[in-house]
Amino acid sequence: MTYSQSKPGENQTISGGFILVGFSYLHELQILLFLLLMIIYLLTLMGNVLVILLIILNSTLHTPMYFFLVNLSLLDVCFTTSVVPQLLVHLLIEEKTIVIEGCMAQMYVYCTMGFMECSLLAAMSYDRYVAICRPLHYTTIMSGQACARLTGASWIICISVAVTYTTWLFSLPFCGSHRIHHFFCDIAPVMKMVCTDTTNIRIVGFIFTGLFVMSPFLLILLSYVCIISTILKLPSAEGRRKAFSTCSSHLMVVTLFYGMALFTYLVPKSESTMESDQMISLMNTIVAPVLNPMIYTLRNKEVKGALRKTVARSIFVHNQRN
Repeated sequence: MTYSQSKPGENQTISGGFILVGFSYLHELQILLFLLLMIIYLLTLMGNVLVILLIILNSTLHTPMYFFLVNLSLLDVCFTTSVVPQLLVHLLIEEKTIVIEGCMAQMYVYCTMGFMECSLLAAMSYDRYVAICRPLHYTTIMSGQACARLTGASWIICISVAVTYTTWLFSLPFCGSHRIHHFFCDIAPVMKMVCTDTTNIRIVGFIFTGLFVMSPFLLILLSYVCIISTILKLPSAEGRRKAFSTCSSHLMVVTLFYGMALFTYLVPKSESTMESDQMISLMNTIVAPVLNPMIYTLRNKEVKGALRKTVARSIFVHNQRN
């Protein structure tokens, strides 16, 4: 990869890497932001690891829905870990640099996890559709083998797309001061430093967004149209309530994820600033990963029941040893 020399008057170029401007404009407040993000990051790790362990340790949760939830929790851990630890370090030091390979890896993981989360949310909505609209065929359609194949294929496709797009972007020439006006290597700020025409890669990026972000969203909408239609036809109010309760947690997660994504893209470019863009990206990076396990534990009777059993079992084993 080749870099052009900095123009007179520009900031000094970092050889073989970039400068992440991040939240430098906050000055002394960076310490407070560090403490806040550290707490949120630890809660994210603990919450998602707890969900994973509960599902693994309780056989009653060995169903397709919770299989997808394990993948979602793993994804959330990877998603936030690809950005937050480095951000925490940069909040404490003056020289906020990242090597080219690190920048590529960060973008690759971030893109993969973003695409994969859309795929998993769509798979979970399809699971709810089959459970409510075609209950007699549920065990056949949503078999363990089918879920494993669906998830495996999604991982392979999302990884391949992210690697291809990221490699293409970083094969283009960069010039200028190499200052990324963001706190991580997101596509848009990195692309601003490309010295050549980016029309083709932007078009491909638009196509990928349609295929791996909007297509799953449309599938989710279609699933819930069918689900709601079926629920409304149930004869009893109690039956309708129970049916809807099995979807409420997933529906909240979908609303949170796509709601923040839509908010990001609906903000007019003329009104956006570097500070506002970074705050929106920060919300996307840390809010969903920390809230997802809370939504699935606080609003899900099966998970809460599994948590009580696991705690009771642990206390019993501890007392037996003593």
